[in-house]
Amino acid sequence: MSLTSSNPLQTLGIRHAAFHHNPGVDELYEAALRLGEGQVAAGGPLAVRTNKTGRSPKDRFIVEDDLTRDRVWWGGFNTPISPQVFDRLLDKMTAHAEGRELFVQDVFAGTDPQHRLAVRVVTEMAYHSLFVRNMFVRPTEAELENFEPDWTVLNIPSFKADPERDGVRSDTFIIVNFTRRMIIAGGTQYAGENKKGIFGVLNFLLPEAGVMPMHCSANVGPDGDVALFFGLSGTGKTTLSADPARRLIGDDEHGWTDTGVFNFEGGCYAKVINLNPEAEPAIHRTTQTYGTVLENVVLRADGTPDLDDGSLTENTRSAYPIEQIGNIVEEGRAGHPRNIVFLTADAFGVLPPLSRLTPEQTMYQFISGFTAKIPGTEQGVTEPQPTFSTCFGAPFMPRHPGEYARLLAQKVQESGARVWLVNTGWTGGQYGQGQRMSIAHTRRLINAALSGELDNVPFVREPFFDLEIPTEVPGVPSEVLNPREAWADQDAYDRTARKLAGMFRENFGRFEDGVDPKVTASMPEHGEG
Repeated sequence: MSLTSSNPLQTLGIRHAAFHHNPGVDELYEAALRLGEGQVAAGGPLAVRTNKTGRSPKDRFIVEDDLTRDRVWWGGFNTPISPQVFDRLLDKMTAHAEGRELFVQDVFAGTDPQHRLAVRVVTEMAYHSLFVRNMFVRPTEAELENFEPDWTVLNIPSFKADPERDGVRSDTFIIVNFTRRMIIAGGTQYAGENKKGIFGVLNFLLPEAGVMPMHCSANVGPDGDVALFFGLSGTGKTTLSADPARRLIGDDEHGWTDTGVFNFEGGCYAKVINLNPEAEPAIHRTTQTYGTVLENVVLRADGTPDLDDGSLTENTRSAYPIEQIGNIVEEGRAGHPRNIVFLTADAFGVLPPLSRLTPEQTMYQFISGFTAKIPGTEQGVTEPQPTFSTCFGAPFMPRHPGEYARLLAQKVQESGARVWLVNTGWTGGQYGQGQRMSIAHTRRLINAALSGELDNVPFVREPFFDLEIPTEVPGVPSEVLNPREAWADQDAYDRTARKLAGMFRENFGRFEDGVDPKVTASMPEHGEG
């Protein structure tokens, strides 16, 4: 493995370390195996296990200073920390890194040259460096010659904080410093922190340039029509955006500029628990491909991945370059969206399988970011429970949700995009009484919306959320379209709908001070509470 002569660590103050600058896939495999970080699974992916099996949102901080004090929406996932705490931890980390073997990757966050960030990621784990190489946009050789990072990430999992002395919550920390343009992380081997930290940075910076940052997938049809899919885990975002008839722009993070949509990433970080090779063949192939990182996937005795085994975690992941799956937009950019789909898995069985949103409802539903947990997903969950994650990605949105909602509304108005709310959850009753929405019906509804097939179909309004529902969609039974009609006990539907409407109203009370009164007026009117 070759080491470079120039020192990319000099600005960090790390003077005595063996560093590998922009190592390739073969080099990183060799290093990961030599360092005991993982093993090669059947087919060639690098399989690793981590001390943390997911992100640590409660250990994530933003340095509060003159740059962030009045711009960050403090509270919730945005926890302030002082510059002094950051500086002390950085000094300890650089001292800890002296004499160690480190891996440095220079990458871009964003496929749009006008809005991308040049990022240098320094880590002690070879597998993290491979993850970064897979997930971000890889510069050309010419771009690497004069690469100057806008931001630096220093991630040293073996360094653990002392909560009492260092002023953090636990021995794990992820701290973003916008003034110093740095992220430091310690105590966690979970590779997702490397990508989500930088995307949180983009979500803070881009609105000031008039760019809408979005936690969504995006694809484009044969005639160039772009569609966006917003949705929390379990709503079908990845599955429904992976349409063989449409090319994938990206599956998780995008920006919307004055010219169109661009992918933040150069790869995909797909959840693979119970992955069905027939339903998602392209993603399944990546779990058997050289260059892929399999995170916390159990291997059988013969080295084949057991994608149905959740004994380590349900959050098993495959991280791979986007070109592995084919049928993509290679440049990672396309025009303005023609359609926007908000996905929700409503376990209460109340929301329609498809409804059309007004501009005010678009902002309301976007800020609400609703889905529902089903019984059994977490200990103590015995009935459906609402989950509200603002902008369909609350942990990654540093600004007030109203800012993002207003920017989205502006983009929608300027582009003329249609916005749809799609329920991939339950119908005919809540979880345990009704049944899960047919994926075939959901695909048919989405295809009808994207194709313009619904432009001349009559719509009716349901009484609880004032949503517009199509009266007919070829291939979908009419009783499925209106959720109240799908319930055998319609009085029970009314009670459940009022209950859910009340939950929406209670949740939205946190945001009323920062949103347009017209948006607040679009709240459900018949809720309890």
